[in-house]
Amino acid sequence: MPLEEDDQQRVDEAIRDAGIEGCTKLIVRNASESQKLGPATVICMILNRTFGSGIYVSPAIVLKSTGSVGLSLLLWSVGPIVSMSALLCWLELGLSIPKFEIPNTNSTDSHGESETIIENVPCNGGEKNYLEYIYKSPKFRTTCMYGVIYVTLGNLSGNAIAFGLYTMEAAGHTGQNDSAVRGLAVLCLTFACLLHALWRRGGILLNNLLAVVKVLMLLAVIIIGFAVSAGASFGNGPVHGETIDPNTHNTTSNFDTHTSFAHPSHDAANYANSLLFIVYTFSGYEQPFYVMSEGSRPKKIFAKSTMTALVLIAMLYILVNVSYLCAVSVDQRLDSDLDMATVFFREVFGNDLAPRVMSGLIAFSIFGNIVVMTFTASRVKQEIAKEGVVPFSLFFARSSTTPYAYLKERYFPPKLPGSQRSPPEQSPAAALLLHWIFSMLMIAAISSTNLNIAYTVLVALYSYVAIVLVRFFLASGLLYLRFVKGKSWTTSTGFKPWGGPTAAIIYSSVFGFLLVASFIPPSAGSPFSKANRGVDWYIVPSIGLGFLVLGYIYYLCFAYLIPRIRKEVLVVERHATIVKERGEWVQALETMEAIWVARSEPASTGKDGFRDDEGRYSR
Repeated sequence: MPLEEDDQQRVDEAIRDAGIEGCTKLIVRNASESQKLGPATVICMILNRTFGSGIYVSPAIVLKSTGSVGLSLLLWSVGPIVSMSALLCWLELGLSIPKFEIPNTNSTDSHGESETIIENVPCNGGEKNYLEYIYKSPKFRTTCMYGVIYVTLGNLSGNAIAFGLYTMEAAGHTGQNDSAVRGLAVLCLTFACLLHALWRRGGILLNNLLAVVKVLMLLAVIIIGFAVSAGASFGNGPVHGETIDPNTHNTTSNFDTHTSFAHPSHDAANYANSLLFIVYTFSGYEQPFYVMSEGSRPKKIFAKSTMTALVLIAMLYILVNVSYLCAVSVDQRLDSDLDMATVFFREVFGNDLAPRVMSGLIAFSIFGNIVVMTFTASRVKQEIAKEGVVPFSLFFARSSTTPYAYLKERYFPPKLPGSQRSPPEQSPAAALLLHWIFSMLMIAAISSTNLNIAYTVLVALYSYVAIVLVRFFLASGLLYLRFVKGKSWTTSTGFKPWGGPTAAIIYSSVFGFLLVASFIPPSAGSPFSKANRGVDWYIVPSIGLGFLVLGYIYYLCFAYLIPRIRKEVLVVERHATIVKERGEWVQALETMEAIWVARSEPASTGKDGFRDDEGRYSR
């Protein structure tokens, strides 16, 4: 559907102005209407990111930590409540921020000029936009602190290591080959970056395919588990019922109300870390929020699509946990160091091939995680670069036509002369390069470390910083908007969650608890002790908080030290062209400029060292 005449004129003017010789402005076009992400893709993005190794590995850790089937299932039932609360908060923020002044052509002031209206226009960037809106002053502080965290840790290098480990296990290599595992990790990350850089549409199609296959995999696990519970045999005989051999484990006691809550753990650290594992396993609902500019009619379909995905995830996760316990006894699991899925398949099929197949399926799921997060994380890093806070910001902020689109335009032009075709697809290739560089640096940083320990540390660090720490500030910031800003916030939101502030209270309380509880020392026999994890309990949260300090130091250097050395200040101007598309206001393109100018006189300099009339945003 073509744009209205006024909107098309503004788009053409922005492109023409940016193309003037000598102009230093960078223009970044958004996806055209035909390239937008539909509701099915939004759902698949969440499913593909959420269904990773967590649902195959975490149930065993949670069960071993709690020591009780009943308590482990209760903890898993908390996951959907926390995730739905978090999703409601993200919808409230994502459909309300940022806000733009839009020309109102239907109304004019006394001078005959068009008045402006304030509209909520969803944009790429996710929590970056929300944190910048909440914690506005001083300028650049929030962007720098968040940018350091996300540029450094916003990748799945830990998952890539796990991909290599499980791939080697699936291939039958029982001995650990560190070089091969790292090579597979590098190959996986490189493939994902190249795919999205070369063919945007291809990356989206692969994401959707992987999501469908992952759902089928979980359905297969559920069906097999319930079939075993009904007495079916898959080559290893029945695994439940009365036991004659004392070495045979009985699974019927797993659901016996008299024994399912027996012998619970009394270690508070076990429950805190188990909840963190569950929250991490349910994470994935946030992925479409990072690419909202590329979503089709987000105000109309986003809430329905994301909630549908989360309800499906909650149902599958609870059923998978029950299915595991239909074939694996709690006593057997507590005596084993293997993950739940491997024990499950070994008990059901009773041969060496089954665990290898399971390792292959887990590796496949991890690969899907990496594909979808590479797509979304590169957009966030592009948005960070647009703020001018990273070196060579204009380079990393640009988008470029994909080679696939170039070849298509060259060899398959429109058949009819003058026929219209959507602008060719573009990808943030430079931001993908930035994403790849830091992924490689993270793998290189743990090159001399045991790979199992490296995987544990990288995943735990990402969970603590990018999920718990950042989102605690997000949740508490939303409470600030609701209770301090009051009506000025609640009357202008694009989405009103059920229960008012209830979701934000649950969200902030749980993540605040996890933030502090990570410092509780586990007992010597805990799965989270140094003997089992290879690192002391305080290492990960301490490093995580250190990233906040590192981000603030980066801000001080960026805002004070570098301008003092250069005797110049950085002026960043961003101008978004907002148009109406299928009844909703969307961002068609954005121009940005980042230039160093001579420092103004002290009298006209703001408290943070930047000129008061800097005009960081011009929207």
